[in-house]
Amino acid sequence: MPDAPTHLSDDAAAWWSRVHQEYALEPHHIRLLTLACEAWDRGQGAREILDAEGLTYLDRFGAPKTRPEVAVERDSRTAFARLLRELDLDLDGPTEAPRAPAILSNRGKADAS
Repeated sequence: MPDAPTHLSDDAAAWWSRVHQEYALEPHHIRLLTLACEAWDRGQGAREILDAEGLTYLDRFGAPKTRPEVAVERDSRTAFARLLRELDLDLDGPTEAPRAPAILSNRGKADAS
């Protein structure tokens, strides 16, 4: 088994190794797994800054602004979740479609009566 990429945090590297041990991954899966770990680390880094600095800062006019780390954390969470979905690691999970079924339109029903 290959070693986890060295730039990952200890937590992400341990998860990378655990997933690599439990699943038969193709080369493209390993790249997705690495991207997921990087997204996790980036989100955790942003969260640590937000914990220390708060969600807002005052701009040069004294008006409160949202810190850029809010978007970094949000985007990293989204990327992590999407990459996990792409990897489909939860093989024992539910088999139904992950999205709600489409709602059929009521148009045409009024015309039929």
